[in-house]
Amino acid sequence: MLRNTKKKEEAPKKTKISFWSKEKCKCPLCLREFDKEEMLSGGGRMNAGDLTDELHRLYIPSKNYGLIVPLLYSVGACPRCHIALFWSDFSEIAEKDVAELLDGEETRKAQVETIFPHYDLKKERSILDGAAMYYLALLTYDKIPPKYSPTIKRAILSLRLAWICNHLNEVIPGYNYDIVAKGFYQKARFFYEQTLLNETSGAEPVGGLASFGPDIDKNYGYDGIIYLNALLEYKYGQTEDINLRLKKFETNKYSIARIFGLGKSSKAKPGPLLEKARALYDIFSKALKDANKVDVDDDE
Repeated sequence: MLRNTKKKEEAPKKTKISFWSKEKCKCPLCLREFDKEEMLSGGGRMNAGDLTDELHRLYIPSKNYGLIVPLLYSVGACPRCHIALFWSDFSEIAEKDVAELLDGEETRKAQVETIFPHYDLKKERSILDGAAMYYLALLTYDKIPPKYSPTIKRAILSLRLAWICNHLNEVIPGYNYDIVAKGFYQKARFFYEQTLLNETSGAEPVGGLASFGPDIDKNYGYDGIIYLNALLEYKYGQTEDINLRLKKFETNKYSIARIFGLGKSSKAKPGPLLEKARALYDIFSKALKDANKVDVDDDE
């Protein structure tokens, strides 16, 4: 009798993206501990792709893991009182500084569920769960005192939420997450501009922030804030008042040229940020030139 020498098909291995840390996280609001989820690295999980003009690092989906969005794991959310923060802030923000959030749990949950329904804060996070955590964080930092630099954190959270919603639109199309993304881009534009105004006036310094992001792969510093403020104004700023729009273009063009030394031979700020700033500078220059040409033609 001939034996069947064909090997049995092996069951596919479970591909893990994250793990539960042995170290618990303590919520500064309810003072209870909860599990901290962290992303695993290596094994082909993070295949870095292009860097967008918004300084967002794209990752190439793999056969084993599919679409990976590493920035999902930068925030945590308390499953009891539904506040969310960047992980480091759970240990840095004092109990008295989150007291205002005590009675808003149901309101936060309801507000988040209108956009990201059926989210779960206790299981390994999906993209939708991660998006919900980011939105909870956006709402949480609205009630955090200025000494913790909440405005720049809300700017980063809003921009990342826009990215996450675009990723959600790829995974589950047909739920209008591309439209939701535009709303978060608008919020990001507002908060980046407000960050610069607060820093200039001294109302809310940002110097103590460990990383300005905006993504997790590189810290582009204060220069990145100036660049993103200009870029978001160009892409998502108001278009009803053309004169005001052109005035902001002029201001942002000057800011970019001054910070990045455009038009000079200096190489003090090389790399992708300089290249993208130069491209944005050229866009502003062309828009202003075209507007002046229209004005001249109208006067003739």
